[in-house]
Amino acid sequence: MSVFLTTLIGSITVFVLAIFLGFELISKVPPTLHTPLMSGANAISGITIVGALFLSNVQFNNGNPGVAAWLAFVALIMATINVVGGFMVTNRMLEMIAGKKRK
Repeated sequence: MSVFLTTLIGSITVFVLAIFLGFELISKVPPTLHTPLMSGANAISGITIVGALFLSNVQFNNGNPGVAAWLAFVALIMATINVVGGFMVTNRMLEMIAGKKRK
């Protein structure tokens, strides 16, 4: 029980520190770098999609899908929505920049 509690406290600490670090990093990014930053986030979500596909394939092939298979399926759906939405936002931002250059 104490190992579980120690691991849980460590995981929560890393999660909270990642939130603060992410907020500080994103707030310091100038507007001209938002499009490349969005592209990087899309690449990370693409890696999540590949991992979720791999995990769901391994879990569902056994015939009895477990909790990990369903979590992989949910991760696959959410990462796909994130990638598609990210590309739509990136495309819109690039169109706005291209529109300014034409004028």
